[in-house]
Amino acid sequence: MEQFRSWILPDSGLAAADRRAFFEDALVVLDTNVILSLYEYNPVVRNQVLVALEQISGRLWLPYQVGQEFVRGRHRVLVERDKELRGAASVLDQLLQRASQAVLDANDHVKRLLMKYANDDAAQSSLDEAINPETVKALLSDWQNLLKDHVKQLKSGYDLQPAAIRSDDPVLPKVAKLFGDRIAAPTDYRVQQQRLEEALSFRFPNAIPPGFADEGKGKPVDQAGDYFIWAEILEKAADSGVKRVLFVSSDRKRDWYEELDRNGGKRPWPQLFVELRQQTGAELRIEQPGQFFQGIEEFLAPSVELTTATYDEIDRAAEAVAERSADKRPTVTDDNAHTVTPPDGLALYAYRAAGLSTHTARQLAESALRRHFQWWLIGVTAEFGVRVLTDDEPLVELCAAVRSEARPAPEWCPGTVLAHDEWPHRSDTWVAPWFVQLTGEVGETDRLLLQRLAARQMQSRA
Repeated sequence: MEQFRSWILPDSGLAAADRRAFFEDALVVLDTNVILSLYEYNPVVRNQVLVALEQISGRLWLPYQVGQEFVRGRHRVLVERDKELRGAASVLDQLLQRASQAVLDANDHVKRLLMKYANDDAAQSSLDEAINPETVKALLSDWQNLLKDHVKQLKSGYDLQPAAIRSDDPVLPKVAKLFGDRIAAPTDYRVQQQRLEEALSFRFPNAIPPGFADEGKGKPVDQAGDYFIWAEILEKAADSGVKRVLFVSSDRKRDWYEELDRNGGKRPWPQLFVELRQQTGAELRIEQPGQFFQGIEEFLAPSVELTTATYDEIDRAAEAVAERSADKRPTVTDDNAHTVTPPDGLALYAYRAAGLSTHTARQLAESALRRHFQWWLIGVTAEFGVRVLTDDEPLVELCAAVRSEARPAPEWCPGTVLAHDEWPHRSDTWVAPWFVQLTGEVGETDRLLLQRLAARQMQSRA
């Protein structure tokens, strides 16, 4: 029954004492979500985690698929967090407005009962004096300020901003130093095609882990991302004579973990251990980030102590990044906006929500030649809560203007290109070329409105 021990025994047949060996001599593979968490941590925890990872850096190895997902995804981590925190004030206002209306509706309901069953005008007047829009607003204002103060503290606790990492990413060189030259080469195109076909035609239909939970999400090549990582691990372990592989991931989806009971008990799929053992002779261990860093502290004695607060932050970031990774929506940026067509009617919806009124602006909002304007308008109206997000709406990270000492790109124009009396932000701002063109085409009313939106977005990100 030895060949079935991964299915029968706890921890896939590995004794508790074997865990130390994985930290002392295993090939260590960090999933994309673990590396992206570095952008989710506050500065103190990020430094502690990097110091801890240095204890094991000589055995870290980066699959090409992980590297590719990391490079492409690091900006999105910051964009989504920044967008959610910047929009929090508007969300709070909307929710508290609903609460205020609920109180007023309750007051109206009781007044109707008083009129219907008692004809008590005095009681109704008393209620109106005690419960009205002004008194409700006054009662809610302290809570509103308290909630917004907490949001401000959250925003001030992060040191990385989306616009900044385009030109100066402080995390990227530290990640590069951790891995050195221990990075996989790009997979041969024909090999990648074979792996894709195997995933889509055999593994996924038969629920063979990992990756089958992503079937049907996005493009086929994106569905197979987890399997591409797994295939690279199998190849690396076979070619280099690796005895142990320690895989660290915050992913707990059903294509990595088997559900053991209705109470939420899970374990990594035994097939993963069996497949690695059969194909390479190596043993596998899969750990969550918090568990992994506890192991580093226990077995490798890093120079920095990881506190309870550190582990809480590691767990929080792991959950946030894993949730974000499960969202397969594309991100529209300055680089790809011209190639992405907005969903039918979305740009026109944003045009109306922004309060634009001229025929020219409407034409531009519908023209296939003005995708940057359309996507920016879609993004900024969502960002400031002036419209409701539609289902499956892409994420948008697109600015019309930025405040920066350095020019974001060669084609961007200094803020002085706009009229002084309309754009007071002169010395340290840069304006996207498509926005400069736009301001020269639309009428004054829409031009001023668009410039106010651009300035508001720029200041919110400064």
